[in-house]
Amino acid sequence: MTAKNQPQKARITPEEALAYHLEPRPGKFDVVPSTPMVTQRDLSLAYSPGVAVPVQAIAANPETAYDYTTKGNLIAVVSNGTSILGLGNLGALASKPVMEGKAVLFKRFADVNAIDIELDTEDPDEIIQAVRLMGPTFGGINLEDIKAPECFIIEQRLKELMDIPVFHDDQHGTAVICAAGLINALHLSGKRIEDVRIVLNGAGAAGIACLELVKAMGARPENCIMADTKGVIYQGRTEGMNQWKSAHAVATEARTLEQALVGADVFLGVSAKGAVTPEMVASMAPNPVIFAMANPDPEITPEEAHEVRPDAIVATGRSDYPNQVNNVLGFPYLFRGALDIHARAINDEMKIACARALAELAREDVPDEVAVAYGRKLVFGRDYIIPTPFDPRLIHVVPPAVARAGMDTGVARRPIIDMEGYVQSLRQRMDPTASILQGIHARARRAQARMIFAEGDDPRVLRAAVAWQRSGLGRALVVGREADVAEKLSAAGLADALQEIEVVNAANSPHQSRYHEALYARLQRKGVDREDAGKLANRDRHVFAALMLAHGHGDGLVTGVTRKSAHVLEQIGQVFDVRPQDGAVGVTAILHKGRIVLMGDTLVHEWPEAEDLALIATRGAQVARALGMDPRVAFLSFSTFGYPVSERATKMAEAPRVLDAMGADFEYEGEMTVDVALNPEQAARYPFSRLTGPANVLVVPARHSASISVKLMQEMAGATVIGPILTGVPKPIQICSTTSTVNDILNMAAIAAGGVGLAR
Repeated sequence: MTAKNQPQKARITPEEALAYHLEPRPGKFDVVPSTPMVTQRDLSLAYSPGVAVPVQAIAANPETAYDYTTKGNLIAVVSNGTSILGLGNLGALASKPVMEGKAVLFKRFADVNAIDIELDTEDPDEIIQAVRLMGPTFGGINLEDIKAPECFIIEQRLKELMDIPVFHDDQHGTAVICAAGLINALHLSGKRIEDVRIVLNGAGAAGIACLELVKAMGARPENCIMADTKGVIYQGRTEGMNQWKSAHAVATEARTLEQALVGADVFLGVSAKGAVTPEMVASMAPNPVIFAMANPDPEITPEEAHEVRPDAIVATGRSDYPNQVNNVLGFPYLFRGALDIHARAINDEMKIACARALAELAREDVPDEVAVAYGRKLVFGRDYIIPTPFDPRLIHVVPPAVARAGMDTGVARRPIIDMEGYVQSLRQRMDPTASILQGIHARARRAQARMIFAEGDDPRVLRAAVAWQRSGLGRALVVGREADVAEKLSAAGLADALQEIEVVNAANSPHQSRYHEALYARLQRKGVDREDAGKLANRDRHVFAALMLAHGHGDGLVTGVTRKSAHVLEQIGQVFDVRPQDGAVGVTAILHKGRIVLMGDTLVHEWPEAEDLALIATRGAQVARALGMDPRVAFLSFSTFGYPVSERATKMAEAPRVLDAMGADFEYEGEMTVDVALNPEQAARYPFSRLTGPANVLVVPARHSASISVKLMQEMAGATVIGPILTGVPKPIQICSTTSTVNDILNMAAIAAGGVGLAR
């Protein structure tokens, strides 16, 4: 990786964090109905009198609450704010943003509904009583950010009192992912858990849970040493002890962490930055395993450890190092599996099953879309022992393993009979939107592009440019006047960002004459003289930004927020070949209710003929593959396979034959109506169709029909729209719409950086 491409560390300012939680409305989630709520009949079924029927059914058989209410997919995220992240005891109310965030993670990764509940008390008995009384509402309880030792007392007592899973993620979440990584690290080291010497530093909730779980997996108690800030926890020690630490005291001569690590095979750290020195690592056994999981900075960095022990396998809690021990790999899927069997508890066997499933997943071949998202091929080995959080297989691999363990150990109220059907339902459950956007941004982070933001007079563009820079996605180059940019940044509360971004003013650019001559050479036979070319380069920001890109003074360009896309495309065309005959195509991504379809052409071709339609299909297939999708193209019309007969539908039927002649390497079919393209039941009426599933690339007869369709979905259905993505162009250029939000601009910049639209 070149110096230019070295990933920049993300930076989030207080202003940005507050704005994120404030807009578009306070907080991070809404509660929306999952059943119709439109007609009077709907309301009568939802409430009185229809609601009386499930009430009576549940009264007669309480188990049916899982059938007629949200109980079976609803988690309470409970905290009293006594141990918020690394911030300490800031109280129940201050913990609410964290608990809302945890609720969002449950939904994002495992489609588990979660409600945050903040209890304003530090009395364990009051918390126990409050949570116990809420038992009928929820299918499980996730305890969060409650300080030790109260968290141990609360969890244990609630497990005894309640017949639904109670899980303290600060303890067991870290333990499960740590166990998964340890399984694979020992496998690579050729060691057995029964034989290794393990040293754990940090005797808090997570540390104790980690040691308890590895012991449950076969580690011998006499081989496990725990240490805290006062040193090794040995038999006979009295200082700083409690019943939970005492349970792990061992007979040993070691009194310090340094002494304990001599000859140790494994170090597990949930303590503090710098707790482990290179000298300590050097004293460990051959092929040492080092899990330095302190956040935000590990006990020892991988670089420091590898400098003295190249044979070490190192994991941290950081996303910018390989082998991240990330709780989000565990708790959503543990609860998903537990909820789906209506479990009475989450036991050790279920946690171990989760860890083993994660370990086994890391050994399998990594899908291409994950490799694309992370910018490199991930192969099981010392730098890849734990799956990545955005691996799409997690949802259908881990919950079934958890569910099987729950059924085998007798905690399932309703065992899953058809496990294969269950796995398939999990595959279809998750909205792919977030994964695809994550992949786009991961590729952008890898590319570290110098992104040109052409419209530096628009506050949205400036905020996006600052976010690009501070998110570690690359360098932000803003075209504008320094004073104007400074004023607008200051008004947005981002005055300090002026020193971070690079403002490029056409009026004083050192490349002015070079740009002028290049533009004149391109346009001189189109009625443009040298003076006109100079004025065009100086006065039109789109032209100037395109010239920057053409001369390698930036790596990508995003524009279009302040002017109509047709005008912007025309101006960019002064510098680059972006006409229909040049092969340019606009493809828009429509994301709605867990489905993604691409539509073209939404930007370039006004009235395409069959050959143009074939090109549009090819460009759409390229975008689909770049987003990790297997393209299935449908040529849309108001007729299906020749009926009703129409002159305007003829070209839609001819386009597949053009692709036949080209030898296209993706699925395509047409002409057909949109319901046949997207609805499997309608498609089943045409068994001869070459599409193996619902289409995900839609090609329509004309640009106006594409534009109408996209805007109708956006306004009436609330679909998320990305694009049009400009494809078939020689350089990374993307054009936003005038209604773009800051996130929309960022997404388009990331698409440009990832080279999604480049001509191939």
